[in-house]
Order: sequence, then C-alpha cells, then structure tokens
Amino acid sequence: MNVAIVGGHGNVSLRLARRLASRANTKVFSIVRNSAHNDDVTAAGATPVELSLEDSPKEKFAEVFTGKDLVYFAAGSGGKGGAERMRKVDFEGAVKVFDALELVPEPRPRLILVSSVDVRDYNKRPPHYTDADVKKSEEYQKALGGYFEAKHQADLDLVRRAAFKWTILRPALYTNDEGTGLVQVGKTHLDGTISRDDVAQGWCKSARRTWTARSPAMMSHMHSHCSQIAQTQLG
Repeated sequence: MNVAIVGGHGNVSLRLARRLASRANTKVFSIVRNSAHNDDVTAAGATPVELSLEDSPKEKFAEVFTGKDLVYFAAGSGGKGGAERMRKVDFEGAVKVFDALELVPEPRPRLILVSSVDVRDYNKRPPHYTDADVKKSEEYQKALGGYFEAKHQADLDLVRRAAFKWTILRPALYTNDEGTGLVQVGKTHLDGTISRDDVAQGWCKSARRTWTARSPAMMSHMHSHCSQIAQTQLG
C-alpha cells in the first residue's frame, strides 16, 4: 500500500506514519511545508515531500497522489492564525486536495478526511445531543467559530463528490494520555476526549476498513455512559 499524509508533521500524523510504515509492503509519503520537518518525518519511517497547502498548486498535489492507494488529509490550522488562515487551510486547503484527487488518473486513491467533533449545521440540533452537549457546543463556537465553520464547509464540499471514495473522521478533543486501544465510533457526546495514540491507531485501522468509504464518523475515547455507541477495539 502506498499512502500520502497531508499535514505530515502533526503530532498524530507522525504517530500514524510510524504505524503505517511498520506494516509490510507499505510506503508512506508525508507532505510538509517546511524542510526543517524532514528529519522528524524520516525518523517516523516516511518519505518527506515538500509542498505548501496554501501556496502550491493542486497539480503538484495530484502528482504526489498519483499511484497512491490512500490519502489522509490531516492538516489544519488548529484554530490558530485568525479567521482568514483558518479558511485558507481548513476549507480552501481541503478543497485543493479534493480537486487534486480528481486530477489523478483512475484508479484514484481513497481519501480519509480528518474533520473535528461537533462539525455540523449549527441551526439544527442533533437528535442525540443532550443539554450538556448543546452547552459544550456553544462554548466551542464562541472560542473557535471560524475553525468549525471552515471544517463544516470542507465536509459539505466533500460529500457532494463522487469521483473518489472518501471517509470523514471527526475525532474528539485530543489528549497526551497513554492510549487505551479502544475508541467509540458513532454518535458520541461532547464530553469525551481521545488520546493522540488512539487517534493515530484509529486512523491506521481505517486504512484497511474500506467499508467506511463515503461515511462520516465521530470518534472519541470510550466513556461509560454512551452505551449505545459502537465500541471498537483498535489492537
């Protein structure tokens, strides 16, 4: 399997690269915008590719994606840099990757888009949300409204596309806790968190679970009150 990771120097992306690169017959190409990150990427077992999500044309990304089986979009502003940069990276950058995938000759790689928990139409309350979820959602919007809006617009753009297979993952807030090897996948609540180790392992598992294609999934650390949510073992 040949894999490309957009946003290859992120904490989770480096963990992901290590897991993927340890598999037999798997090559990982991590896209970074700064050559200073190359040593970290190489140490994780991946080949660094220097491209800027903000400045490089989609044709350059298409060249990298050609011959790949899977592309991860794991780049993001992290809610930093102001509304303009959030839109530039989290929406326009994602759309650039979608457009680039459509330029790749068939068979095109599958895309795994890393979105975020609570990315949605905020005029509609999800049926499974509790009052506590609504309150937490309002806190997210107050702090990072531009970030969530950019992510939502990217998700909306992707679900209208049929030229390649895709999966949307919406992980909860990250922690640096030791991984548990378990996640919840489904309609999670907003009080959950997930360790970066478990996020990376979940992304890695998604590489081979092609039944997730064209489906959004929220993913969080396993917590007891969500008994109706599928509990998935990652090991």
